[in-house]
Amino acid sequence: MIHSNPLQKSIIDRYNITFHGQGEQVILFAHGFGCDQNMWRYVAPAFEQDYKLVMFDYIGHGRTSPEHYNRDRYASLQGYAQDILDICHALELDNVILVGHSVSSMIGALACIQEPDRFARLIMVGPSACYINDGAYVGGFERQDIESLLEMMDGNFLGWANALGPTIMGNGDRPELSQELTESFCKTDLDVAQQFARVTFYGDNRSDLPKLRTPSLVIQSLEDVIAPVEVGEYVAKNIPNSSFRMISATGHCPHLSAPTETVEAIREYLSRTN
Repeated sequence: MIHSNPLQKSIIDRYNITFHGQGEQVILFAHGFGCDQNMWRYVAPAFEQDYKLVMFDYIGHGRTSPEHYNRDRYASLQGYAQDILDICHALELDNVILVGHSVSSMIGALACIQEPDRFARLIMVGPSACYINDGAYVGGFERQDIESLLEMMDGNFLGWANALGPTIMGNGDRPELSQELTESFCKTDLDVAQQFARVTFYGDNRSDLPKLRTPSLVIQSLEDVIAPVEVGEYVAKNIPNSSFRMISATGHCPHLSAPTETVEAIREYLSRTN
């Protein structure tokens, strides 16, 4: 599958792509805002025996260089969806199981809508189609909440990271998880983080959900202040061929805080649908 032609080497270097596992079918893991591929370290090994695992970092995250960042390209989530498609094209990946956390759930949906024949399954961990409440739609935040959050990010990024990390992670009895997320935020390139946050929190992908034909699984934490239960249920209800799986985890990062449950949800879904 992987060769050493110049295009593949360029893509592998650009996105810090790593390969694991020994199976034939590919699982492509896409991390969330302010994170990197290392966030999958408790989940991915469970699939190494049966699948080929491909992991990467978005530009400005993890070990990627922000010099490749293009503000015009990343002015919408479509630019990140193109990243996923570029990786698939360069590495000749087909019949892909795409696993996306948080905003990468919608990024993954956009990629699947654009090239539906390339993806076998889409697994969404903590998705949200729109973070802002709108009439009867419950997104979890009022617009002024998002505006205040982004103003704080612009004025005091370190303070923003220290405040938001524990809120997103939940699990107050396990401060090491919040610390890891906070440190991950702080390592993200500031210009990248500021634009990505706006694209994420002001985004509205509700109209895209009915266009998604890839069979999909929504994994929803029982308590998640970033993407509440109503949001996960809405996403699952509006995707034509979807399943909904509630797990007893708390917080927005169950792949870190409750990896066993997350693995079980993914494994059960794949065994049932593959």
